[in-house]
Amino acid sequence: MGAWQSYRLRLKRRRFLFRAIRKRRELRPVTNRTKRIKPGDILLFSTQRNEAIRLPYFLKYYRDMGVNHFLIVDNDSTDGSVDYLADQRDVSLWTTPSSYKRSRFGVDWLNWLQMRYAHGHWTLVVDPDEFFVYPFCDTRPIRALTDWLDASSIKSFSAMLLDMYPKGRIDAQPYRAGQDPLEIASWFDSGNYSIQKNGLFGNLWIQGGPRSRVFFKDMPERSPALNKIPLVKWNRRYAYVSSTHMLLPRGLNQVYDEWGGEKASGALLHTKFLDTFTVKAMEELKRKQHYAASMEYRTYASQLQKDPDLWCKWSEKYINWRQLEILGLMSKGNWA
Repeated sequence: MGAWQSYRLRLKRRRFLFRAIRKRRELRPVTNRTKRIKPGDILLFSTQRNEAIRLPYFLKYYRDMGVNHFLIVDNDSTDGSVDYLADQRDVSLWTTPSSYKRSRFGVDWLNWLQMRYAHGHWTLVVDPDEFFVYPFCDTRPIRALTDWLDASSIKSFSAMLLDMYPKGRIDAQPYRAGQDPLEIASWFDSGNYSIQKNGLFGNLWIQGGPRSRVFFKDMPERSPALNKIPLVKWNRRYAYVSSTHMLLPRGLNQVYDEWGGEKASGALLHTKFLDTFTVKAMEELKRKQHYAASMEYRTYASQLQKDPDLWCKWSEKYINWRQLEILGLMSKGNWA
């Protein structure tokens, strides 16, 4: 990369950090327990709206994994999730009625909270419907992974977003609070993925899976990106650019081996497709707070009228992380 492009990216990062500082005024603390955060704690950051039914299992899953503290932004929920989160002793909660779209889809809010509270900590940024899996996650807590990353001088860890879905109609089996969503959405596409490299930011851009196959079959180039970098040893000078798809400084995006080897990586099991999805899609379509005039949700709404079945004869039922490694969807690299 030339000196001019490097300079432009530095300016861009400074603009994102300045935006985050300005956007802090939109956040109102509900319960700020960040004084309980200890050096070395692993932190999770998330934004949510009306996810009360998902929150009990979401918090349990990441507590069991070894997350020490949750920092969550609520975007004007009306379903009681604010009261529920405020009662959790390991959650710090902020709320805002401000525009999700004008905060760059929540990125500005979380960039500020990470700048303020996450410096020097390993941070995990996920949505309430995303469940992080990594090599040996069935036997080793997340601190084992971050200790290995520290020892290997690795500052960022990637995870491919893997869309999970049920066999049959999405709304056939009701989801209940506290339930593992993988009991319902237990299938995924083992193939059907395309990968490109972003020349400017240096990250990989992955598309495909059931959303491309069913919802975006006529325009796969517009299907959602599946590449994410959710786990980072945070520094207050860092900034997410677009969701967790890419960061600045640019070097944090190099989560692959340019010489043909494999770097360790994980997966985010994305459990969007439960019976709650239809109502959620219609709500978000009306709010028009998502990317490209909510084109993604307009596509969902159109296809949901046909009661699509995302399952197909090539679908795989999820077993564990080793299955994903065999399929080439994640890797343990040289972590043994």
